[in-house]
Amino acid sequence: MKTTPARKQLGDRIRKLRKKQGISQEELGFRAGLHRTYIGAIERAEQNVSIDNIHKIAKALKVSPKDLL
Repeated sequence: MKTTPARKQLGDRIRKLRKKQGISQEELGFRAGLHRTYIGAIERAEQNVSIDNIHKIAKALKVSPKDLL
C-alpha cells in the first residue's frame, strides 16, 4: 500500500506520543487491544487505519482522537 501524507502524519504523531510516554509498540498494542505489528505498520504509514482503531489508540495514549490527526 502506498504511503500518503495523512498516514505519515498519523503514524509520526502516534510514535511521538508513544515514545514521550516511554511505552513500547507492544505495550501500546496491549492497551489498545491491537497487535504490536499493526501498531508498527501504522507508525510506518503502511496501514490505512479505521476510525475505530484511531479511537482505541487515542484512548490507550490518553489523548483525544483529534490529537492524533
